[in-house]
Amino acid sequence: MTDSGEADRERTGRTDGDGPAFPADRVAGLIDAVLRRPARLGRVRVLAVDGPSGSGKSTLADAILAALPARGVVGGLVRSDDFATWTEPEGWWDRLEHGVLAPLRAGRPGGYRRIEWTDSGPQPGGSVEVPIPEVLVLEGVTTGRRAASELLSLLVWISWGDEQHRRERAVARDGEVIRTPMHGWQRFERAWFAEDRPWERADVLVTDGSWLTPHVSSDRHRQ
Repeated sequence: MTDSGEADRERTGRTDGDGPAFPADRVAGLIDAVLRRPARLGRVRVLAVDGPSGSGKSTLADAILAALPARGVVGGLVRSDDFATWTEPEGWWDRLEHGVLAPLRAGRPGGYRRIEWTDSGPQPGGSVEVPIPEVLVLEGVTTGRRAASELLSLLVWISWGDEQHRRERAVARDGEVIRTPMHGWQRFERAWFAEDRPWERADVLVTDGSWLTPHVSSDRHRQ
């Protein structure tokens, strides 16, 4: 991946014919890109991976996190799934801000209580400590929201497959129990993304088999 104004396209692979695979050189390119950008959250560079459910966000975030130590970079990962529920798909950001973002901005470790799912629904779960990383990966639906633009060093938007395909991937991953609420969640996604339009601010777009690095002139890319 380059950081130039020219579009850069390359076919991605597939792991099993169903979802995206992320070649090591493309993951390395994302790491190169975020390390070239200024830190916007105190001394922490934040890389957000946003897109609809079932697009491969978790797979990419895990690949980035796994590749950071070999580069001598301390990484951290926070997922929106630890905060969001079916009935609160995006209103959880204040908890992320107070528990994680504000402390890291001030040079202190953060922490939060993750959401855990029980037979009676989502409940506050165990505590998660967030040590100060050099690169923090924020992964999940709405993590690239417009309100977060000033703290992001790099934004990746993934939209892989159509809505039905993504729903089936999510059900295969999390179980048949989520099929009915997923319809409502996807209605939320359609409305949210139509309003917030994170792909317009993204540094990297990953769609059905293609990577696109658009020209971006945001102030967050200037040292």
